[in-house]
Amino acid sequence: MVPSRRQQNRGDGGLAARLRVTLLRTSRRLRAERSNAVSEAQGAVLGSLFNQGPQSPTALAEREHVSAPTMTRTIQTLVELGMVTKAPHPQDKRQVIVSLTEGGEQHIIATRRRRDQWLSRRLASLTPAERQTLSDAEEIMRRIYTQ
Repeated sequence: MVPSRRQQNRGDGGLAARLRVTLLRTSRRLRAERSNAVSEAQGAVLGSLFNQGPQSPTALAEREHVSAPTMTRTIQTLVELGMVTKAPHPQDKRQVIVSLTEGGEQHIIATRRRRDQWLSRRLASLTPAERQTLSDAEEIMRRIYTQ
């Protein structure tokens, strides 16, 4: 791909724009490998609970960068789907703690398995040198997003 004049003037030869587009498209394709049982936002809450353990709705809203009322609706839908439960907060009885159910945990495991399988099939078609290049790039990308 030949960088446009605007991309060339950025000083990186268009690398930032190309990476942005490639990462967004790859992310979109991986997101498509989820079950239609829950929305992307609901899946993000399930993933947060899976990775971080039980949390308050306030903590979940902050982590997902949504308002408290939006998170309350998301949690209620997940309760109705049997993916999460709510229990009284041990120190503050005015609040609740949201936890994954077995169904919510199985949903996350199955979704991650589908996504890994999709990506593994594509990686299998690459040469060992290309896979090593991607492995090196992954380490660099991780450094970029943690700065």
